[in-house]
Amino acid sequence: MTGLSGLVVPILLSAVIVFVASSIIHMLLPWHHSDYPKLANEDGVRDALRPLAIPPGDYMVPRPSSMEDMRSPAFLEKVEKGPKLVMTVLPGGSMSMTRNLVGWFLYLVVIAAITGLLAAVALPSGAHAHDVFHVTLIAASLGYAAALWQMTIWYNRSIGTTVRSTIDGLIYAAITAGTFSYFWPT
Repeated sequence: MTGLSGLVVPILLSAVIVFVASSIIHMLLPWHHSDYPKLANEDGVRDALRPLAIPPGDYMVPRPSSMEDMRSPAFLEKVEKGPKLVMTVLPGGSMSMTRNLVGWFLYLVVIAAITGLLAAVALPSGAHAHDVFHVTLIAASLGYAAALWQMTIWYNRSIGTTVRSTIDGLIYAAITAGTFSYFWPT
């Protein structure tokens, strides 16, 4: 077993490198530009929703009150009539990304730490770089990519968006694995 304290450098360094890589993927490449298309009548939708003062949060429309309500003719008519929505309402105000970027970096550190913890339990100090790469690649892939598919399965998120995000996650996992295999304690 490898001590987790010996993995501080690969944990922090992989988080920094993935942060930079994700910034390049999302800001410089056109890869994700089609993930959230603009509504044809965006202003009309905004004007219709604004007076409702919907608090920030996640919503599903129509939303049954119970399993019994889900089978009621009134609810079934709402579903049939449409539209059906799964939406996140964000608060109004400035578009500062600071909170999101800090949260993203902390998430990267957590995924790298969990990856390192799993590798530390599974591999000894001085393990072959190939073994370190494989173990950390699998662990990081689970953290960065596997859970994305729940949104497609349950909430009909676009397959294209999920595939592109999964590829991003696999890139992040490969960066994490490469960093761990290079800096694995001897």
